[in-house]
Amino acid sequence: MAVDPGVIGPGYHASMTKPTSLPFTGDPDADRLLAEDPLALLIGFALDQQVTVQKAFSGPAELKRRLGHLDAARIAAMDPAELDAVFRERPALHRFPGAMAGKVQALTAAIAADYGDDASRVWSEAADGRELESRLLGLPGIGEMKAKSIIAVLGKQFGVRPPGYDEVAPTWPTLGDVDSAESLAAYQAGKRAKSAAARAAGA
Repeated sequence: MAVDPGVIGPGYHASMTKPTSLPFTGDPDADRLLAEDPLALLIGFALDQQVTVQKAFSGPAELKRRLGHLDAARIAAMDPAELDAVFRERPALHRFPGAMAGKVQALTAAIAADYGDDASRVWSEAADGRELESRLLGLPGIGEMKAKSIIAVLGKQFGVRPPGYDEVAPTWPTLGDVDSAESLAAYQAGKRAKSAAARAAGA
């Protein structure tokens, strides 16, 4: 599939073609949405907290199914109680549906207000790697580790590598290295082993 400049952004040299899906969920439709819709990708990362990768990144597709759209401005304009109810509808979109509804609404409000309702502008208009990281860190629900992982996904999966990319790209395994169900399983096993080692060291 050819690179879509509207997603990648002008002026970037793409080292690979745009993926047709990101194998983060095990559901083909949800995986395709993550590759096709920049807002879905960001929402997935916002939800990636205290749930499995599969649960977090299937959230955007399920949210779109429940709302009938995935438009940042429209989500931002919703009554918070209404969005909360959407998140709590069984099965709940997250282990902590109320808190995550608030985070997603704050994220979409930032995309609507600061990026003209176009999530791809977060990276397509970044002048260099440092600005890309700064823009990501400025988004509600995106902390340092998530920003690094998004940078890795953008660079390794979409070929988004602005000048100075290597200065901000992570040097450890992230979701950017996941390109199959098998590599996702290996990534998750590595995270579990690291967590177990940390717990053992602290005991």
